[in-house]
Amino acid sequence: MKKIVVKLSLAFFALGLSAVSFGQEKGVLNWYNGKTPGMNTEKAYKKLKKKESSTVVVAIIDSGVDTFHEDLQGQIWVNEKEIPGNGIDDDGNGYIDDVHGWNFLGNANGENMNDAKLEVTRLYQQLKAKYDGKSEDEVEDKEEYAFYKKVKDDYNAKKNEYEGYVMQITMFKDQMLPMVPTMISKALGKEDYTLKDLKKWKPEDAQMQQMKQVAISLKTGDLTPEVLEEQLEQIQGMLETHYSLDKDFRAIVGDKPSDFSDVKYGNTDVKGPDALHGTHVGGIVGSLRGNGLGGDGVAANVKLMSLRAVPNGDEYDKDIALAIRYAVDNGAMVINMSFGKAYSPNQKEVYEAMRYAEEKGVLLVHAAGNDSKDLDEEPNFPAVMYDFQEKENTMLLTIGASTRHSKKGELAAAFSNYGKKSVDIFAPGFEIYNTVPENEYMKLQGTSMAAPMVSGVAALIKSYYPSLSMKEIKDIIIESGKDYSGTMHVKPGTDEKVDFATLSKTGKVVDVMEAIKLAEVKAAAKN
Repeated sequence: MKKIVVKLSLAFFALGLSAVSFGQEKGVLNWYNGKTPGMNTEKAYKKLKKKESSTVVVAIIDSGVDTFHEDLQGQIWVNEKEIPGNGIDDDGNGYIDDVHGWNFLGNANGENMNDAKLEVTRLYQQLKAKYDGKSEDEVEDKEEYAFYKKVKDDYNAKKNEYEGYVMQITMFKDQMLPMVPTMISKALGKEDYTLKDLKKWKPEDAQMQQMKQVAISLKTGDLTPEVLEEQLEQIQGMLETHYSLDKDFRAIVGDKPSDFSDVKYGNTDVKGPDALHGTHVGGIVGSLRGNGLGGDGVAANVKLMSLRAVPNGDEYDKDIALAIRYAVDNGAMVINMSFGKAYSPNQKEVYEAMRYAEEKGVLLVHAAGNDSKDLDEEPNFPAVMYDFQEKENTMLLTIGASTRHSKKGELAAAFSNYGKKSVDIFAPGFEIYNTVPENEYMKLQGTSMAAPMVSGVAALIKSYYPSLSMKEIKDIIIESGKDYSGTMHVKPGTDEKVDFATLSKTGKVVDVMEAIKLAEVKAAAKN
């Protein structure tokens, strides 16, 4: 997954990047655990007040988790069968000293891979050597050649798009931004305008409406030349890494990423060099509740297993397949997968790992993705249904991102992927304040934040109702969601309002209180 961290979501550049902020304004803190359009988590805990719980292990396949974070203490999984630091595979699971999980992006010397190319870049680089400069008449494998052409077009289109962003932001920073205060002063008829003045102002045209938003961001400090410069550096960094045709970032790991029998790689550094994304995801699932630090995790009695397999770029299919198998074999009941990509060259191996989880009764929770696209038409891998797949995976949930602005008709986050056949349900993924490394907290957004909401709910239900299988819990989450069918909301990536029911299989947003009520009934019926 492309984990781009930016200080501002510049909608007027259509960047489509998830926003992040160190602060949290009124109404944001813990909104996802609050009343509708939140998940009613706090209400559920009141109902569960006198009920005992058991511990549930949730695997976080991500960029890494800061296991020393103050708000995650006591919440990190410990492999009790392993003696830390003795250099021996005490439990015989194939991984030496895997106390808190495993890092699939490192080597035995403790070195770590951080940046990675996108899968489209890797494929283009591989096929370019074979087909560059050739016409269809000159090649034997017409199907592979057609795939090469598609990969090449996709690569060039995205690379050109980000190069265009660099030009636009540079122009905006150097030319337009300095002019904004003067333009606003003239429009308002006063030089010393306030934030209140800006919010009251109702511009008559789209250009001035845009200027208003920029001016508000300047007043609040969300937009500064420094922020834009950071944005530029990040996008330029993407161009140098995600779209590089010559650098070999995987060389640090030292394995063969296409050889699934080559499994002796990685190390014990489950945090890695950039654990921001994974620490935030883990915190949503299970950061300490009610301690006044950051936001509260959804599940209280949980242990987070960190499986570092998602670099700054696209993940490798091999790492994901092995991470899923590791999670299943080492006791995880829920696996959170807040990642995804447009291409997957080793689909069958990932599919087989997902099937393995299904056979063992482990729930997979996958983020739908942040491209404002219809997954029924454009898949996001790991896929809901692969072309070769004959039956649906009964232990997979695909999650879209919802917001706290349902009353404005903006329930689906503008960046969220959707799909009547491909997305199961929505969950809060907008303005989510939670843990990031070094005892810090940030507000991030993305379907990456929505997926761990559901992983947390699944763990919470399992914790209090252990007799229920994860399949039963999956069905409970789906059945008990808050139904928004028949209500009109903006379709992601457009200005069009559609029936919310058209954006997912259910037309629902996860509701913890209703899930607990249903779980109570289902568990009682089994006992």
